Order: sequence, then structure tokens, then C-alpha cells
Amino acid sequence: MKPWLEAKLAAVSGKSTIAEAIRYALSRWAGLTRYLDDGRIEIDNNVVERAMRPSRSAAKQEHLFAGSDEGGRHWAVHASLIETAKMNDLNPQAYLADVSPRSRPHP
Repeated sequence: MKPWLEAKLAAVSGKSTIAEAIRYALSRWAGLTRYLDDGRIEIDNNVVERAMRPSRSAAKQEHLFAGSDEGGRHWAVHASLIETAKMNDLNPQAYLADVSPRSRPHP
């Protein structure tokens, strides 16, 4: 697929929307194909997306009032960590309490 995308990119206007999309995919090629090298990695994130759905409606108001774009990004990271902990049969509160102090940069 990569050679096909490269050929299509050469055939379309460099300023077109499709060229932008192709460049985006090609610039992230290693990440897009990482699942091929490691059987533990899912081809998509549908499992995580489905796991987060129940909490989305309840949390919708929370991320709307995150206060800033950066606050919204922090909320998204925390929501992902919580759902990933749940998927791995971990207590999300205990997991975050364990890893949070170790993930902060030291002065």
C-alpha cells in the first residue's frame, strides 16, 4: 500500500486535500504498520473506543469545561489511561496512584 500511496501522491496536485491526507499517512507509516510487527497490538482502537463510550456521555460535560485546549488534552490522556487500566483488569484509581508520582519530571 505504501508504494501505491507514493505513486498517487506523485499523480495529484501537491496542494490538494488528498495530497495532504496521503502525506499525513506516509509521515506516520511506522505507527500505522506497527501492529504487523507485534501481534499484541490491535489493528485499530475500536476496543478502547467501545470501552470509553459508556463514560463519554457522563464525562461529556467534564471535558467541555476543561478550561482550555491543554486541559482537554489532559482529560483525554486520563480518560485513555483509565479505560486502558480497566481493559487490563486493573483498578484505575490504584494504577494512577502508582504511576503518577513516577511519571512527573523531577526538578
